[in-house]
Amino acid sequence: MTSHTPADTFPRQYARTLRYTVGAPRSFSVASDGSRVVFLRSLPRPAAGQTPLGSDRANRLWTLDTATGEERIAADPVALLGGGEEDLSPAEKARRERSREGSAGIVGYSLDGAGALAAFALSGRLFTADLVAGGTAELPAEGPVVDPRLAPDGAHVAYANTAGELRLTRTDGTADRALAQPDGPGVTWGQAEFIAQEEMSRDRGFWWSPQSDRLLVERADDTPVRRWWIADPANPGTEPAEIAYPAAGTANAAVGLWLIGLDGSRTEIVWDDEAFPYLARVHWSTGGVPLLLVQARDQRGQRILGVDVETGATELLFEERDDAWLELFQGVPAWTPDGKLVRISDEGGVRALVIGDQAVTGADLLVRSVLAVTGEEVFFTASGGAAETDPEPGWIAAGRVSHDGKRLSWEASNDRPFTSVTTAVHAAGITVRATAEPDLPGTLVQVARDLPEGVVVDVVATIASYAEAPVLTARPVFRFAGERRVPAAVFLPTGYDRERDGLLPVLMDPYGGPHGQRVVQAHNPHLNSQWFADQGFAVVVADGRGTPGRGPEWEKSIAFDFAGATLDDQVDAVRALAEEFPLDLDRVAIRGWSYGGYLAALAVLRRPDVFHAAVAGAPVTEWELYDTHYTERYLGHPAERPEVYAANSLTGHAAGLERPLMIIHGLADDNVVAAHTLRLSSALLAAGRPHTVLPLSGVTHMTPQEEVAENLLLLQVDFVKKSLGL
Repeated sequence: MTSHTPADTFPRQYARTLRYTVGAPRSFSVASDGSRVVFLRSLPRPAAGQTPLGSDRANRLWTLDTATGEERIAADPVALLGGGEEDLSPAEKARRERSREGSAGIVGYSLDGAGALAAFALSGRLFTADLVAGGTAELPAEGPVVDPRLAPDGAHVAYANTAGELRLTRTDGTADRALAQPDGPGVTWGQAEFIAQEEMSRDRGFWWSPQSDRLLVERADDTPVRRWWIADPANPGTEPAEIAYPAAGTANAAVGLWLIGLDGSRTEIVWDDEAFPYLARVHWSTGGVPLLLVQARDQRGQRILGVDVETGATELLFEERDDAWLELFQGVPAWTPDGKLVRISDEGGVRALVIGDQAVTGADLLVRSVLAVTGEEVFFTASGGAAETDPEPGWIAAGRVSHDGKRLSWEASNDRPFTSVTTAVHAAGITVRATAEPDLPGTLVQVARDLPEGVVVDVVATIASYAEAPVLTARPVFRFAGERRVPAAVFLPTGYDRERDGLLPVLMDPYGGPHGQRVVQAHNPHLNSQWFADQGFAVVVADGRGTPGRGPEWEKSIAFDFAGATLDDQVDAVRALAEEFPLDLDRVAIRGWSYGGYLAALAVLRRPDVFHAAVAGAPVTEWELYDTHYTERYLGHPAERPEVYAANSLTGHAAGLERPLMIIHGLADDNVVAAHTLRLSSALLAAGRPHTVLPLSGVTHMTPQEEVAENLLLLQVDFVKKSLGL
């Protein structure tokens, strides 16, 4: 890690370093022969007085030689652009917003099958990097380029562009041509639609065949989707931005899949897309036919389909249903090389890894993702499935299991029992694993070689991190709180002395909703909470029901009821923790962003007996205004369950506000649009309830830049202190 600038405050440093991710290695791949690891990382921030090397957010493409541990830059965006600034298209900006990508330079890349050639987009242009001999080249392309991907044989790069085309160019630079062009307004080829990017964690829209002779290509038509307009009130001369936003109960984009050959042939892939309209996963490997995972709109049913690449017909391989909903996981479905289907299942209330017809993990593990499938083993990540046996919450580990389930082992990075695997990839007998620990800032990235017994790990290299060292140290104390054993972390002010300082005002700092685990065995994710604690609070982070990491029953207990379980668990956690920690239950505030903002506002509206002030950032206030896939998964269709939407709305309970409430919202937010805050504010005003609204001009759902960040946090602290009479 590099040292920080002496004048840095935590809020400024936190914003400038993108939560300490700038300079940290990321986006790892392994060459097919295991000889090199490919990754992204920016350069160290120059020390005071030194000539800047370019933006410290600009990622370079790097390689590491697994035999020697030597690192080298394979592609430098500053050199490729001649020192100029990046020019991002609106489509690329939208993609980065969906993926919460705030860095610059090379933010993604693809490799050929050997891992010898890389392709990437930079400022809308197309480049390749030779990872063996060295050197970069710009290829002819009709840009701005979106998501370029190399064919496995390395002869071609396919890419989408902002005109909605899918195009193909040879890596020798001799030809560029269209494979598919829009056949109507609102049509795009080769790009994931909004819902896939925002809610399914699918950012790809095309997939190469293993033989490099054709591609599976998504065709999306967003003309059925309702249009919204995002205005910039601070600049009334600016035309509002039009967005296609599929709000709950309204139409989604029409999504289809086509098989397109390099020879121009085109075959439509056919499945029952009326019953299963969501294309959630696509997998194409040498182990079998292409796999599709398609979901019903209510996400209570899904099918895994095999694709006949000659006719476009699909065959049902597996179907499952769940009365609550079916989760999507990274890395599955997939094939083993000998043709066994690999999936993750919640059958019987156990989230298990299934190979063929056999569950190869049991109730003691909660499988979270599949990293790789080899001829003999499946590599995966998991956490404890039985929380009653875990002494501390929030650990995540990487493991490997044989196809018959008889050999299972863990790959520990050190002797510490509590760590979190934040990233891991495996190929060609090489594992790259990033782990975090509560008492060490940042992550440790190790490159290890597999040993036959699969127990001891042979670490061959450590990839350096250039991330800045935080100006403060997080000191989380982990607990399971209350009878339900709610995972929690408690933060006290640095230097706190109970005899001298007595009871502390409490600041709850949750996310508290689906897909948002905050209580993790790591350091950096807790820095924001520690900073609030250092302002004189006991800060509590609690992962109640609905959050990941505790099993299917825990996650799905919020079905059709956000407002009940998630709020009850915050109440139970703070009361239980007060029996051990110096929490003043007569002075309890709560803050949060996104779902956490919803939960914060909900807390003061529903439980003013417990919560005495709230700061709600970018809150969802009416679930009919949020998107289809997320909202209908948990609350159902609004036309079928209007009472559920009314019960979970904030605006309908505005008259009950008795406590101070600050609402913060970015006016450029196209995920949770500012209408949420404006409608709640209007309802509060109509009910005669005083409240504070802080609009952020030009700010999206992502956190603001360092110029705004410090004052934004200080304003929250000031509001909470005044509201609690401090």
